[in-house]
This record gives sequence, C-alpha cells and structure tokens, in this order.
Amino acid sequence: MSPSIAPRVLIGMAFLAALLGCGGEGVVYKPSGQVLPAHIKKIAIRIAENKTQQFGLEDKLTLRVRDEFLRNGEFPVVPEAEADGIVVTRIRRYILSPTQYDSVLTPTTYKLRVLIDVEFVERAKNALLWREPNLEGIQTYTASTLAGGITEEQARELIWDVLARDIV
Repeated sequence: MSPSIAPRVLIGMAFLAALLGCGGEGVVYKPSGQVLPAHIKKIAIRIAENKTQQFGLEDKLTLRVRDEFLRNGEFPVVPEAEADGIVVTRIRRYILSPTQYDSVLTPTTYKLRVLIDVEFVERAKNALLWREPNLEGIQTYTASTLAGGITEEQARELIWDVLARDIV
C-alpha cells in the first residue's frame, strides 16, 4: 500500500466504525440509573397532588405507581411513618388536543399529554434527594367511534403505565 493511500484507508475505516456503532436507531435519551443511599430500605408513596381541572387523576396515578413498585420488589412499600423515603408526585398539566379531523370537522385522532413532577424525599431529614420536573407522558390515539380506537380513559391508563415505570 502506498504511503498516500494509508491515511485515506484509516479515515475510511474510522468512519465506517462510527456508522456501525450508531446502530441505525438514532439518538435515544436514557437517563442514568438512580441509586438511593444505602440507608433507604423502605419507601412510602404519597397520594399524587392534582393541579389540573381533571377529576380523579391523582388516584389512578398513585395506584399505578404503587403497583409498579410492588411489581419491582426492590423496596417494600410501607406507610409514611415507617418509611425511609417518600415518593411525591404532582400532576401539573393535562393537555388533550385533537390532531386530525374528518370531512365534517369531527376530531378523529387526539394527542394526550400529561406532565408531572416527581420528588424523592428522605423522611428522617425531610431532605430532597432527587427531583424530576416535567416528566411527560404522551399518547396519541384514534377516537373510540372509529375501528381500533380507544377512549380518553384508556389513553390515560396507557400513560399511567409508562409514567409509573419511569418513576420506579
């Protein structure tokens, strides 16, 4: 191989390695794992605070988060008085927007966005250990009047599932 070709080959190989390393999936946000201090053994889940006009969201989210922590099994879920740490959630925004309409301007597709704040408080010191503001759940769905469509309530349930997994 001539001396002038060697640098080109090396640059080409580096470029090819970079392309193969991308995996073709694009950039995906994945937060680093949260590690709690060793003295946090038991947690409590405070009932979510609902800052929206939608009635009853706090109960569904709280139950789903509790179920997900129980399913995970890493930390026992106990009453607040017995807990080392407390999960605190606030539902801040509930935005339902039609995104597609039929010929008579009836909405056929909706986008539901729910924004929540999540905090983890060390109970003994009443100290905030971590905070995740504006955690967002998004669900786009077809109106229930169409084939394969779902209701707004079913879309909310899908969002609660995703948010609960994200919180845990």
